[in-house]
Amino acid sequence: MELEKLQEVIAEVLNVDPREITEETTFLEDLGADSLDVYQIIMGIEDAFQIEISAEKAERITTVGEAVELIKSSRE
Repeated sequence: MELEKLQEVIAEVLNVDPREITEETTFLEDLGADSLDVYQIIMGIEDAFQIEISAEKAERITTVGEAVELIKSSRE
């Protein structure tokens, strides 16, 4: 469930096909996201999942899978 909702957030920010986004997808290399894009994705995650992500944790996210794990751990 988290992956599908995250795919929608990423697809909306980066204007990509959500079906192309997997847990192995990297934000910078695979999706070409810059720091502003990543910031917008983090904001979208916080809104979509009703969680708060610290700047320290956000800086360590490099793949979609890492973002999914962060979402899961933030909801516990």
